[in-house]
Amino acid sequence: QTVWGEVVGTGVAAVAEPTAEAGGTLTVTCSSAVWAQELDLMAPDLVARLNAALGADRIRALRCQSVPAKSWSRSRA
Repeated sequence: QTVWGEVVGTGVAAVAEPTAEAGGTLTVTCSSAVWAQELDLMAPDLVARLNAALGADRIRALRCQSVPAKSWSRSRA
């Protein structure tokens, strides 16, 4: 998380943030499905840039997800 904004830039950092890391896979939660797909496409470059900023090959893959959609259903009392 400490190098995320510097690697991806302020525009991407405003809509996507790293939320977990396990076994070399960095989970990134995005503000929309469109951003999650965009980061999926950018993943090879982002992984290389993240590892360069970290000084080690710690990240092998990104798992991009979007924030769950709000439910439109309403409970009736």
